[in-house]
Amino acid sequence: MIRGCGVARPKPWEVDDALGAVIQPLLPEVERRARHPGRKRHPDRLVFQGILFVLHTGIACEHLPQELGFGPGMTCRLRPAEWTEAGVWPRLHEVLLAELRSVDALDFSRAAVDGSHIRGVEEGSKTGRSLVDRGRTGSKHHLITDAIGIPLAAILTGGSRNDVTRLIPLLEAVPPVRGKRGRPRRRPDVVLGDRGYDHGKYRRLVRDLGVKPLIARRGTEHGSGLGTQRWLVKRAFAHLHWFRRLRICWELRDDIHEAFLTLGCALLCWRRLNSAVAR
Repeated sequence: MIRGCGVARPKPWEVDDALGAVIQPLLPEVERRARHPGRKRHPDRLVFQGILFVLHTGIACEHLPQELGFGPGMTCRLRPAEWTEAGVWPRLHEVLLAELRSVDALDFSRAAVDGSHIRGVEEGSKTGRSLVDRGRTGSKHHLITDAIGIPLAAILTGGSRNDVTRLIPLLEAVPPVRGKRGRPRRRPDVVLGDRGYDHGKYRRLVRDLGVKPLIARRGTEHGSGLGTQRWLVKRAFAHLHWFRRLRICWELRDDIHEAFLTLGCALLCWRRLNSAVAR
């Protein structure tokens, strides 16, 4: 209970009717077989809550508490893979970005990029020896946000991958964002980066995409002023890694961890959308 008001605080993995209305049209329809239909399929909304529970707590799917009613652990392990193959998570992220743009809560005047190391299992294909964490095996999240810190796209790579090599893929990973009349918006006007992105080749490639690079120069003293604008991507990483499942890359299948990563970005967009509408 919330002290002083007598209202129960909703759990972060609970799916309300508003979020349910957004996710339901994106889920693939599965018809039961006429002959030998088998056990009735567990409701998608409860399974989605189970996926959110795994994302928030970091618990393994097979250890999911049955008393929560989210369905068998194997269901909450196989259903995300099914929805990943159907492209549910990128579409959810794209829909929420469009909703944010429709209420003028998305700012494409500039974007910020950065990378963050996480620990990872050795067997994963997108893992590698970290260049900054004593050579430990891990993975890397690469993120691009808009001018106010809303995640536009995220990429998973091995821990040894240099940030600058993901600059162009990040810009190209931003989906076409609708929400207003006219052509959808996809490219920011300016992209901000730290000294790790300072490379003549990539500056030219960024300009070829119609984006102005604003990147700190190597060998120059600190105090360029970019930090006063780039801190928003750092904050976005802090919010993203608040989801315990994203702090360590446990999955042997990279697409499953990437699904959790995209879902985390979508949830941050959902929170910002609720805040924008409530104002």
